[in-house]
Amino acid sequence: MDWLAHLLTDVSSVPHIILVYSLVIAVGALLGRIRLFGVSLGVTFVLFAAIAAGHFGFTVNPAVLYFLRDFGLTVFIYFIGLQVCPSFFSSFKSGGMVLNLLTVLQVLLGVAVTIALYILFRDTLSLPQMLGVHYGAVTNTPGLGATQETLELFKYTGENIAVAYACAYPLGVIGTIGSAILIRFIFRIKLAEEDKAWDAEERAHHQEPVFFHVEVSNRALEGRTIEQVRNFISRGFIASRILSGSSISSPNGSTVLHMDDCLRIVSQPDVKEAIVAFFGRERTDIDLAEEKSPLVVRTLMVTRESVNGMRIEDLALNRLDGVNITRVFRAGMTLFPSAKLHLQVGDQVYCVGPETAVARMEAKLGNQVKKLDHPNIITIFIGLLLGVIVGSVPFAVPGLPVPLKLGLAGGPLIVAILLGRFGPTMKLVTFTTPSANMMMRETGICLFLASVGLAAGDGFVAAMTDGNGPLYMALGVLITVIPHRGRDRKALPAHQLPQHRGPDGGRHHRSSRPRLRGHALRAQLLGRCLLDRLPARHVPEDPDGAAHPRHPLAVPLKEAKVTLK
Repeated sequence: MDWLAHLLTDVSSVPHIILVYSLVIAVGALLGRIRLFGVSLGVTFVLFAAIAAGHFGFTVNPAVLYFLRDFGLTVFIYFIGLQVCPSFFSSFKSGGMVLNLLTVLQVLLGVAVTIALYILFRDTLSLPQMLGVHYGAVTNTPGLGATQETLELFKYTGENIAVAYACAYPLGVIGTIGSAILIRFIFRIKLAEEDKAWDAEERAHHQEPVFFHVEVSNRALEGRTIEQVRNFISRGFIASRILSGSSISSPNGSTVLHMDDCLRIVSQPDVKEAIVAFFGRERTDIDLAEEKSPLVVRTLMVTRESVNGMRIEDLALNRLDGVNITRVFRAGMTLFPSAKLHLQVGDQVYCVGPETAVARMEAKLGNQVKKLDHPNIITIFIGLLLGVIVGSVPFAVPGLPVPLKLGLAGGPLIVAILLGRFGPTMKLVTFTTPSANMMMRETGICLFLASVGLAAGDGFVAAMTDGNGPLYMALGVLITVIPHRGRDRKALPAHQLPQHRGPDGGRHHRSSRPRLRGHALRAQLLGRCLLDRLPARHVPEDPDGAAHPRHPLAVPLKEAKVTLK
């Protein structure tokens, strides 16, 4: 039985290290599934399983423990950055800025409460211990890792702050949930209504493309090409189908328009009225997608690395016999396929066109879904390499004994977000399947929590029985509850916020719609001037009045065949 004793006691042997981590993570993940009053701790229970294992003597070589702790944190943070990247930059626009400011306010309130409590209890608790309580109360595991890394720079030798973190964490979860329930009661919030309001806000924010049908009733467009019209309107749109006479086909930029032609248009919602006004009128009694035609519709996946970072205009769609890309789906968002849009591996492209032409487009894009199951290891480790370098760059701050660094929490996060946003333009494939991303995140956070718990196991029980454990828990509750209450006094339920957005993405009063309608009417007259090479001065400033009498096409707008919807 010497082999068993060696396996259980040799803290430096690889089998022992694998045994301890496997046992701790498996038990913690299993217990984390248990729900009490509908609440479970998930993988966070790995921390408490590791604390128990450390208390009963299971430990590993300190050098290996610190390596796995930092490596797990780095991997977790990096893949979090890749996950949030698609919505990170858009979150700073319009209503997202309000939510970001509320988040910053909550963080600042939490820091203020922590500082106030530290001043009150500085004779009992050290600042590092207070920081452990803070990050446990706000359930911020990466913050704990960043603080531990910073304390190592200052040669900190006091009590492991993971003990304070572990004491404050459970009540931090309960306090957050309790605060949410209290908020619902105070503001009488109905979750079903909030979900609908949130969905409406998201749709307005992301400006998903819309499709509609227009009929060419503007005589000035007779004999003009779609590309000419697109340039005159100066608004992006895609014509996916055209009904000319009795035949339906897939148009391209050189397709010539004739009176009474009907087109199926895809555009951003805020330019629809101007497009309808320019063409003539909207048709709501027809759907060319439902009519019998030789066109097919396919959703193709971008899997070919040579297409990664390529702009849609570089695909040379005109050479593919009338294939039109009408939408691009990326990370749960629907994007308008403007000519300058960069494609990324993992994008789903909605194509319309003749079957043979769509087949050629499929060969160009790849559309081999199984290829995406193989993660791009090169980009992952390039990102980790750059993240470690960025996190290690020192920033000298006057008055501090050591320079500040972003560390293993900040560096990989920033690099992952930037790579996810700009990587395709540098021909770097940053796509990972959701399941692969989640697996790497879960693996990283489990390694980190297991390492933290094993290191804190000796002091946790002592802190709860003879030390400051109860005080950590009480202070953690205050740090959790007070910022939530302070923030929510300033917040309004989503259904009380204005939902209408103007073309610039900002909120506007609904009375701006008549002005937009006026701009659309004037755009039609301006387009007619451009098509007939007439000076723009012939277009009246007031589109609600009659056209300028010198305009050769001048007719009272009341007689013009324009229908705005």
